[in-house]
Amino acid sequence: MRAMAKLPQEVGRPRGRPREFDLDEALDKAIRVFREQGYNATSIGDLTEAMGLASGSIYKAFKDKRTVFLAALDRYMLLRNEQIAAVARAARTARERLRAVLGFYVESAKGVEGRRGCMVVGSAIELAIADREVAARITAALSRNEALLADLIRQGQADRSIPGKIDPDETARVMICLTQGLRVVGRAGRAPADTSAAVDIAMKLLA
Repeated sequence: MRAMAKLPQEVGRPRGRPREFDLDEALDKAIRVFREQGYNATSIGDLTEAMGLASGSIYKAFKDKRTVFLAALDRYMLLRNEQIAAVARAARTARERLRAVLGFYVESAKGVEGRRGCMVVGSAIELAIADREVAARITAALSRNEALLADLIRQGQADRSIPGKIDPDETARVMICLTQGLRVVGRAGRAPADTSAAVDIAMKLLA
């Protein structure tokens, strides 16, 4: 269910039901701005235009730009986690599920989606050094993704679709470096054109 943010009644307005806006929908629009422009280059004016809200409404609901950013980052990570989890459930063997997840990362780095960039990677580059709260969120996000890949490798070893000699944790860590690096080169329009070929190369880590 979508969250609804209620704005306090404006001074001088007649009594009645407070204005409402769809918080998730507003954050989705903010996500796009932050992905394309980054945090520092995004102004409250950019957010009001994208979110379709007056600046006063944003300040009442979120306090300041940083609060909007943190809420947008949390929603972005939630949505990405849901997408990745759905992809990871789609195939039969754990090896196939792992391949599907890697394919999702490659596809995400391509075309318009790739050029918009990943909010997690962008935040890590732009803000993580100076902002401990953002850094904690980025570390948690990368750790979750790494744990998912390691778990899929272990499942593959259990169903014998992945060799038992593979170290799940070390291999997952290398795969995270590959997938996040894809988002960086995707931002520059340099993501691999052939998803299958790129995934084939990544899967060689399981040989």
